[in-house]
Amino acid sequence: MPTMTMRDALNEVLFNEMRRDPNVIVLGEDISGGAGGSSGTRDAAGGIFGVTKGLIHEFGEDRVIDTPISESSIVGAANGAALAGLRPVAEIMFADFVGVCFDQIYNQAAKFRYMFGGKARTPMVIRMSMGAGMNAGPQHSQTVYPMLTAVPGLKVAVPSTPADAKGLLTTAIRDDDPVVFLEHKALYARKGDVPEGDYAIPFGEASLVREGSDATVVAIARMRIFAERALDSLAEDGITCDLIDPRTTSPLDDELILESVANTGRLVIVDESPPRCSIAADIAGQVAQNGFGYLKAPIVQITAPHAPPPFARELERAYVPSPGRIESEIRALIAGG
Repeated sequence: MPTMTMRDALNEVLFNEMRRDPNVIVLGEDISGGAGGSSGTRDAAGGIFGVTKGLIHEFGEDRVIDTPISESSIVGAANGAALAGLRPVAEIMFADFVGVCFDQIYNQAAKFRYMFGGKARTPMVIRMSMGAGMNAGPQHSQTVYPMLTAVPGLKVAVPSTPADAKGLLTTAIRDDDPVVFLEHKALYARKGDVPEGDYAIPFGEASLVREGSDATVVAIARMRIFAERALDSLAEDGITCDLIDPRTTSPLDDELILESVANTGRLVIVDESPPRCSIAADIAGQVAQNGFGYLKAPIVQITAPHAPPPFARELERAYVPSPGRIESEIRALIAGG
């Protein structure tokens, strides 16, 4: 099984799916690179994070489309292309800019199947980078998946490993409904084993990363990595936990979470988003409603504060839930009952 970064895993999927299906196109800002020097050839840098690197050379300008700096036009064009029979993969450089094109997502793409009696397919993917940890400031570091998860008609994928990135993006491109695919910026360079060949992960199937008996820990995107570090420290003292990575927030694998809580009796949710109307709050509500009798102790939500991500390095570190904070809150929960 080869080892690669999340960036390379995503790039491999785009190459594979574009070769497999001529209806797959990609579009976004600077995804093919500008013409370089007097030769007029594309540099194919692949956008600000390099995910689309090299596509222009194999698939040409008809399928790898550099767009204006206009999120509304990017998503609007993807909407139309999907309705016309293509499978567009649109890139929004930063998830923070989703507000600019939110009407195209919330009132258009997410509703086509419902408005047209189930006869319209909208097989489109909107890729976005998200998350703090890169000192990019409050307008380039937010985790917007709670807002998008709340929209009926959208599927939302949030991978945390290169393998999950490959499997989920493959599924997203082949799906006949609109998918928002959120990639944490701090994970692009992270390496991991990735299955070879055709590999797809069904939406709505969470990953049980590790098993334990003292608590259930649900952690999203980069928070899975931080939770693993915390659980490594706890294991030295004999404290073991189930660790669940949802992988998709819509659909959400409620069954696995409830099954785990039934076994452990305690629930900790680690979510980089602010606490109000967050995925942590949603999962806590689902478990409180459907599994209250399983609980031995109150549900713990470990989130960022209700504030925008700060720019300063020290403040950003304090803003994001850390492995140390996760460890201490799990210890306190278990000690309390």
